[in-house]
Amino acid sequence: MKGRILVVEDDAAMRSLLEQGLTRRGFETRSHQTAAEALNEVLDADYDVVLTDLNMPGGMSGVELCRRIADTRPDVPVVVVTAFGSLETAIASIRAGAYDFVTKPVELDALSMVLDRAVSHRRMREEIHRLRRTVAAGADRGPVVGESAALKRAFELIDRVADSDATVLITGESGTGKELAARALHDRSKRRGGPFIAVNCAAMPEALLESELFGHVRGAFTDAKSNKTGLFVEAHGGTLFLDEIGELPVGLQPKLLRALQERKVRPVGANAEVPFEARVVGATNRDLEALVQEGRFREDLYFRLNVIGIELPPLRARGNDVLLLAQRFTEQFASRSGKKVIGFQPELARRLLAYPWPGNIRELQNCLERAVAVTVFDQLGVEDLPEKIRSHTPQSVIPEGSDADEIVPLAEVEKRYILKALDTFGGNRTMAAKALGLDRKTLYRKLEQYRTESGAPKASSGS
Repeated sequence: MKGRILVVEDDAAMRSLLEQGLTRRGFETRSHQTAAEALNEVLDADYDVVLTDLNMPGGMSGVELCRRIADTRPDVPVVVVTAFGSLETAIASIRAGAYDFVTKPVELDALSMVLDRAVSHRRMREEIHRLRRTVAAGADRGPVVGESAALKRAFELIDRVADSDATVLITGESGTGKELAARALHDRSKRRGGPFIAVNCAAMPEALLESELFGHVRGAFTDAKSNKTGLFVEAHGGTLFLDEIGELPVGLQPKLLRALQERKVRPVGANAEVPFEARVVGATNRDLEALVQEGRFREDLYFRLNVIGIELPPLRARGNDVLLLAQRFTEQFASRSGKKVIGFQPELARRLLAYPWPGNIRELQNCLERAVAVTVFDQLGVEDLPEKIRSHTPQSVIPEGSDADEIVPLAEVEKRYILKALDTFGGNRTMAAKALGLDRKTLYRKLEQYRTESGAPKASSGS
């Protein structure tokens, strides 16, 4: 059933034609002869769309019915039927709150398309309102907002291992919220009263990073004018978060491995080791298994880090979480800027759901910050989005048309699907192979075959 439609038409023959035609096209229909009867029905029952003629006998016209429904049931879109060429009447109905209009003589297939859009519009508005209530009620995980199955699985694992001292490796594309997940792990643990210390392993040169992590003694190098406590020791009783662990210099990897194995660190220039008592959580957007195969990451360190692995899904795999996050960001940026922006229009919501978000949550956040800054209305519209999101057209793996010329060999469908999966996981071959049910060697062989077919130069086996 495509939607519940209430037909309002005083002409019995036209009313019967609309009811039968729309029923054959998958709608559930009910009809009334007068606007007054229809208004009472809309107030008492749930309909997706009201389809009404404008010129009807009695005390209430179609325009007045639009106005009354807009006042009492603004969630129900109204589509009006008007005589061909009656532009003035059509404009009056739109001003009264109508969603759309069609002209006589009514073409049922065209009408069905208009009603499909109206039903979709209503359901999207309902979803937006639900998400707004969810955000307002604080039904989230602290700073992490979402209710998708993929995110729930990740946080169920976080809850189960929170009180363990085992090392955790959080993986996921850039911008998926790996540090927020690490903080959630810390906040749910018995270490919540201790410090949470984060360090980016890609943000500083090897010598400085070694000193930051392990500390140094006075005179260890030119600028070492006093002893310095490393972050491993500073995180005593809490959590040390090593972000972008895949970028850790090769020269530091043996020292980190020993620290994790022995629970001790040796400050630069020191003769003795210092014990530490902190949980270590690593995070990366790199395919560490591929880096191990390339000799750029130690296999023993990978296993020591990946005692408990937590994968964060990309935003495009989280369904309506996109809208939950968009609502949260809209409210945050509106409050910060002093603008009275309460949400966004259904068409904008559809664009947000259709876009793949290669930059994940960070890209969505930037998008909403821009939209709130440029909008002149109390609801964000499509025109407030960046051009690349406004103009994005989703690509289908399998041709949707029925033209025989569009049918492709199964091998081509497999190729498109594999490449789509690889794109979905941001080039991470380990995650793509897992989702496809392939082992990594099979996936590598197929990708090498596709490169050979395209004449592209051979690439490395990394991500």
